[in-house]
Amino acid sequence: MSAEARLRRILVCECKQEISSFNPASSGYEDFVVSSGEALFVRHRGVQSEVAGALSAFAQHADLEAIPGYGAQAITSGGTLRSADFQRIAGEFLAAVRAAGPVDGVYFSLHGAMAAVDEPDPEGYLLQEARRILGERVPIVASFDLHGIITDRILRHCDAISIYHTYPHVDFFQTGERAAHLLLRILDGARPVTARVPIPALVRGNELITETGLFGRMIRAAQAVEASPGGLSAGMFIGNPFTDVPELCSNVIVVTDGDPARAEREALAIAADFWAVRERLQQPLVPLAEAARAACNARGGTMVLVDAADATSSGAPGDSNAILRALRDAGYARRVLAPLVDAQAVLAAVAAGVGNELELLVGGGVDPRHEPLAIKGRVRLIADGSFRNESDGGTWHGGPTAVVEAGGLTLVITSRPVSLYDRSLFLAHGQDPAQFDLVVVKSPHCQPRFYADWAAHMINVDAPGATSANLRSLGHTRCARPIFPLDEGVTFEPQARLFSRG
Repeated sequence: MSAEARLRRILVCECKQEISSFNPASSGYEDFVVSSGEALFVRHRGVQSEVAGALSAFAQHADLEAIPGYGAQAITSGGTLRSADFQRIAGEFLAAVRAAGPVDGVYFSLHGAMAAVDEPDPEGYLLQEARRILGERVPIVASFDLHGIITDRILRHCDAISIYHTYPHVDFFQTGERAAHLLLRILDGARPVTARVPIPALVRGNELITETGLFGRMIRAAQAVEASPGGLSAGMFIGNPFTDVPELCSNVIVVTDGDPARAEREALAIAADFWAVRERLQQPLVPLAEAARAACNARGGTMVLVDAADATSSGAPGDSNAILRALRDAGYARRVLAPLVDAQAVLAAVAAGVGNELELLVGGGVDPRHEPLAIKGRVRLIADGSFRNESDGGTWHGGPTAVVEAGGLTLVITSRPVSLYDRSLFLAHGQDPAQFDLVVVKSPHCQPRFYADWAAHMINVDAPGATSANLRSLGHTRCARPIFPLDEGVTFEPQARLFSRG
């Protein structure tokens, strides 16, 4: 590059949260890790995040300069974001866009399943307002979780988008790389046109595991389009069934280089395949009492009871003790390991001190579906609750944390929710799940190596909670109806909506 050549400036910003509308506790500004300027890039160095992937791709081009803007990343998923707190985040985000000065392109790392009290489409709002600041000529590319809710407003103000291709998610870094390459292709002259096909379906279950399930077939079709000449991006949003907002549904997205007919054709084909198998894209669940009896009768190896209804990574509060109560009622007497969110119980454990006995009421402090459970135990460990996770290497913050043993039960109790889609919380606090007879896992799916590859038994439990796969139990009021499986006799007349900025 000659001394006279001007570096192309690429602004990078982030805003990510996934919420459950059925979590009675709201989220606030304090539930985010906020970074501005160079601190944003520092936070992503050495981890496998989307921003890290994008920076890696940009670094391969000597004529590019990545400009750090603003990042607000939720510590974990939670309830609906309070209005004033969203306005604060949005104000800081947009101030960073203004402060960046003239830029040649923009990459935003977003999620898609965020919602605030007075704004059901926060990502669409941020993109709309960023477009007002940047003008119509600066290309904007954003990456999303496939559990996001895509809206027309998002697609009107983005030039193109990139979507995760894996579930459980292992392609954070790769999705950021793909988004960066997509932006560079647009800067080099590509003319993106996007086809969106909404599908009136909410899905949940093992068939969504992309490596082994039926949903993987649709993802592979999208990947084939993306990798083909003229294909820029493709994927599916299966939405977050717990973010009850007007445009909640499943969607196919195909982005081509100046070929609307192909974008529409490819998107409609994937959508038809998805709709044809929608009945199979649901999670069979075992009633709570039946699961407890099965645990009592199991022999050999570790039993995993999957409590996806209290999945903190999907927006639940993490305070469910429903499975623990059912095991106690069934007379289960072997060693159990379980996570729980209960700030008051942690305070009591800290006051008692390590090695001392105490009586506690645990769980049920947030979600009225659960009643507190009385235990008598011993404090085994107190920690600050900050630890590096084994999924992408980032640091998670559970706040003051206590390990309490009550007979055969070992509880790892955090003051605030952290994601539970791997073993990090347990391992960071001295507990190896493989050493227990039974483990409560509060995540619908984890990478197989975390549990499925070695557990002797796994049962998906129909427990009450804010993120239950028993979707009809939740009480949706805002999403468009009719929609499968909330309603009977849902029909699908596929139509593609086209978006371009050319």
